Amino acid sequence: MRNAIPLLTLAALAVLFTSGCAGPEQKLGRGINNFNEVVRLGEMRRSIEQQAVFDPQGDGYAYGVVRGFDRSLTRAGMGVFEVATFPLPPYDPILTKYFSPEPAFPASYKPKRFSDAVFDTDTYTGFSGGDVMPFLPGSRFSVFDN
Repeated sequence: MRNAIPLLTLAALAVLFTSGCAGPEQKLGRGINNFNEVVRLGEMRRSIEQQAVFDPQGDGYAYGVVRGFDRSLTRAGMGVFEVATFPLPPYDPILTKYFSPEPAFPASYKPKRFSDAVFDTDTYTGFSGGDVMPFLPGSRFSVFDN
C-alpha cells in the first residue's frame, strides 16, 4: 500500500500537467455557472413561461413550478459535479441530451450587457441603454429598450 500512494500521486500529477488549461478552465466555468442556477432560477422562470404559453387556461402552473424546480436542482447538481471533477477528463458537458451547456433564460428575456457610462454614453442623459441590474434574480428592468 505504501508503494501505491506515490504511484497514484504521480499519475494524478501527470493528468493535471498534461491536460492543458482550456478543457479544465471551460469545465470549471461551466460548473460554476450551472451551480449558480439555484440563485438565478432561469430554468424555473423558463418552465413557468413555457407552461403559460402552451397551457393558456392556467391549469398547469403548478406543473411549470415543479418542473422548473426540478430542472434547477438538476442543473445545480451538474454544476457541483463539474466543479468537483474539473481537473479530470472528459471535459465535455454532461447531460446534453436534456440540458443545454449554457444557462437557460425565458424566451421573453435575453440578457444584454450592462448599461455603463464608459461603453454606452449619451451626451444628454449620461447613459443610453442595456440592463440595469441583471445580477439580481428576476430583474428584467432595461433602460431605453427598443
